[in-house]
Amino acid sequence: MASKLAVVFGGSGFLGRNVVRELAARGWRVRVAVRRPHHAQFLRPMGAVGQIQLFQGNVRYRPSIAEALKDADAVVNLVGILSKAGKQNFDSVQAQGARNIAELAAREGITNVVHVSAIGADGDSDSDYARTKAEGEAAMREALPSATILRPSIIFGAKDEFFNRFAEMTRFSPALPLIGGGKTKFQPVYVDDVADAVCAALESEAANGRTYELGGPDVKTFRELMEMMLKIIGRKRALVPVPFPIAGMMGAAGDMASILPFVSAPITADQVKLLKRDNIVGISGEDNIGTIQDLGIEPATLLSILPTYLVRYRKYGQFSPETV
Repeated sequence: MASKLAVVFGGSGFLGRNVVRELAARGWRVRVAVRRPHHAQFLRPMGAVGQIQLFQGNVRYRPSIAEALKDADAVVNLVGILSKAGKQNFDSVQAQGARNIAELAAREGITNVVHVSAIGADGDSDSDYARTKAEGEAAMREALPSATILRPSIIFGAKDEFFNRFAEMTRFSPALPLIGGGKTKFQPVYVDDVADAVCAALESEAANGRTYELGGPDVKTFRELMEMMLKIIGRKRALVPVPFPIAGMMGAAGDMASILPFVSAPITADQVKLLKRDNIVGISGEDNIGTIQDLGIEPATLLSILPTYLVRYRKYGQFSPETV
């Protein structure tokens, strides 16, 4: 792949940095299109000198996309948000942003494209996140029938916003909330495995035009995930069921708080809506949907990875006596 150039949109995020590192390790030249290149300098040492190029690009601004795509052999779109902030809203980023990339890539004659969506993408969903993920997929398929779509469940790893968020809460809170009683099912998938899936899709002609749902080997309820996390960090906290109507009010309050600068809401109303539906492989019921194993990847288990980075939340860190 020494002569191949892959353009990665959203390459500085949690998943993006892992994808960039894996592409570089496989010999690709990588152009990382991000809104603030000066905040992504940490990506350069992941490849050889000159192998990784930082480029100013915004999926809401078509001219910057067109510039980023020049001379590209492949495109990866990883751009997504969990909550809106200013002009970065679900419609402009996940729906229209995906359409912009797809149409401009098609104009350049680029057919090798991987678009990362999410399990639960549904055009009829009352969740803006799920709805716009589905609209982004549809835009990709319309402009680029050859594009590969990957739908991961919750992605976990050292810098994730799921296990780290709740483990951090245990440092100051005597209890953790179980939205909807904690019955929602998830199939967490390791970030390195998702990065491998992206690269495998780029390098496999058999993946062209297909959709894959990516999940790990463990299917757990939200309660079970919290119990596992607490055991790993050696802390005892009450798990308090929160009915969806009350959680909805909490989310509405979170939406209002997020308007303030430097305030990160614990949960938003849209995220509460997402928790009403299981997040596991096969939930869509669609035909001809592939899995991560179909891409030649055997995903890592939760217990093989979580202790490696949650150890810092133990009372005495790595020197705590707790074991899984």
